[in-house]
Amino acid sequence: MGADGAVVAVLAGKYAELRPHLGERAWRLYLGSEARALAAGDGASLAAAVAVVAGAAGVSRATVAAGAGELADGAEPSPGRSRRSGAGHPRAEDAQPGLEEALGGLLEAATRGDPVVAVRWTTLSLRGLEREMAALGFRAGKDALGRMLHEAGYSLQGMSRVTEGRQHPDRDAQFRHVNAMIAQFTAAGDPVVSVDGKKKEQLGDFHRAGSAWRPRGNPVRVRDHDFPDPELGKVTPYGIYDVAANRGFVSVGTGRDTAAFAVNAIRAWWRAEGAARYPGARRLLLTCDAGGCNDCRHHTWKDQLALLAAETGLRITVCHFPPVIYSLN
Repeated sequence: MGADGAVVAVLAGKYAELRPHLGERAWRLYLGSEARALAAGDGASLAAAVAVVAGAAGVSRATVAAGAGELADGAEPSPGRSRRSGAGHPRAEDAQPGLEEALGGLLEAATRGDPVVAVRWTTLSLRGLEREMAALGFRAGKDALGRMLHEAGYSLQGMSRVTEGRQHPDRDAQFRHVNAMIAQFTAAGDPVVSVDGKKKEQLGDFHRAGSAWRPRGNPVRVRDHDFPDPELGKVTPYGIYDVAANRGFVSVGTGRDTAAFAVNAIRAWWRAEGAARYPGARRLLLTCDAGGCNDCRHHTWKDQLALLAAETGLRITVCHFPPVIYSLN
């Protein structure tokens, strides 16, 4: 098929006007339609018409030929899609067997511990993960890694003001050990609970953060100053989180935040929920920080736990953060 420069210039001008208004699929089908029309009108081969249209539109011949082929096959439009189903680059993990397993290994080796639940975030940035994956022979960009992290239950997390002083150089190894203990107990069907004393609150009509639905112009009226009330005192919550059951239990007292109070809260959880949930249990794993009412250096904490162990028949193992591990029968 012959086409002089004037014809190609006219076609190029028309295509340039239409291109911004057409999506990828519509553009491909339109060019295919143009090629089919040129071939039918001039009696030339479709391949020659495809070459003319591709040259005028500034696209590859494969694109024009694909559009002409789709029209010839009578393919139905795909609602909401510009590309054919399955078109485009395959996902990194689909194209590279073993990539997800390698990423999981990196995440397992570069995690941070949460005093309440198993680790769910990584210390490596997306760029860092990309470099580590490349060193293992896998190609995965930060966008693909971010998607895989999200699908695995990870999320971007802001900083938490919990670090006090210097961190031990073996901090990561310590938390990996705690997670291994948690996995060992849960796999055996034994209870694992994370315990912690919560922030004390003053009792009385004091200001609280947050809001509540009230009639317009009628807010809850509280004291204008938060001076402690010696008669009402403070309330002390102690939280107990059952890791395997994903359930929380809170014991609230008005006394001091002592080791006896903490262990009594654990006793209340065992009587109310733990004994029924784990009827055949012979041991219990506690995870907690190393200060406050469950301070690893306080003999009262260990003494009260020993009484609880004797009372329940449980072998109680304690993992502090950083780990200080001991068992009481």
